[in-house]
Amino acid sequence: MKVQTVSRTGTGSTDAVVINTNITPVNIGFAVIVTGTVNYSVQFTYDDPGVGFTTWFDDATITSKTGNEDGYINFPITGLKVLVNSGTGTVTMKVVQAGIA
Repeated sequence: MKVQTVSRTGTGSTDAVVINTNITPVNIGFAVIVTGTVNYSVQFTYDDPGVGFTTWFDDATITSKTGNEDGYINFPITGLKVLVNSGTGTVTMKVVQAGIA
């Protein structure tokens, strides 16, 4: 998978990065880059992020952060996004998924 990039300036959520659920093993790496002052959380879902109501869960290690962070997910999910809780800066998240389809 090519690198997917989403960003948000000010409070609110980025668009969701849709994860390919047909790839095995699940290997998703991500990096969040901060410009300015923000407080943010990385969130994931098991729902289809493109259809109707979606329940989002905070990543256990990247919640209420203020600086650059990176992480990985090695369990099946369908979407990933950043929620900017406060601040006026910008967050950019880069996501890459590896594996064999």
